[in-house]
Amino acid sequence: MINLAIFASGSGSNFDAIVHAIEKGELDANVSLLVCDRVGAPVIEKAQRYEVDTVVFTPKVYNGKAAYEEALLADCRDREIDYIILAGYMRLIGPTLLKPYENRIINIHPSLLPAFPGKDAIGQAVSKQVKITGVTVHFIDDGMDTGPIIDQEAVRIEDTDTEEDVKRKIQAVEHELYPKVIQSLLVKEDAK
Repeated sequence: MINLAIFASGSGSNFDAIVHAIEKGELDANVSLLVCDRVGAPVIEKAQRYEVDTVVFTPKVYNGKAAYEEALLADCRDREIDYIILAGYMRLIGPTLLKPYENRIINIHPSLLPAFPGKDAIGQAVSKQVKITGVTVHFIDDGMDTGPIIDQEAVRIEDTDTEEDVKRKIQAVEHELYPKVIQSLLVKEDAK
């Protein structure tokens, strides 16, 4: 069985979607670990409900990014993690994790990259009054939302849509697309 570690910082809606896909038999993997960098983030409670091992790291207590990522890497190795899945994890990944998990760290972003990278992609799309935005699943590299694109899906923005409407549309697509893309990667891995 493929072991996943999900890194998240917030509400955990994509965490939920991935676990539900596993429960429904649509994703052949095991969520072995939740890594969270915010004490009290709602995703922690979700992980507890699903009985997923959880570690909460406060980056400020470490002597730099490399030391913080060494601690994350140790937990991932202890649990034999095959893939790291970023689900609203609001930190750039450094070489300490990138090298051992090359092409095995996956992120989901609420825009059609390369448009609107970084924070508040939905707000950026709404303020620019674009008609099409979307969702991108990509591998992580050392840039911000610059890694190779795995898949994308478009979302239309109507003139009457508020930012909250767009967010709901984006999340609905994310919750379907992310588990499917992860499963397709695992199938390709199995075929090797």
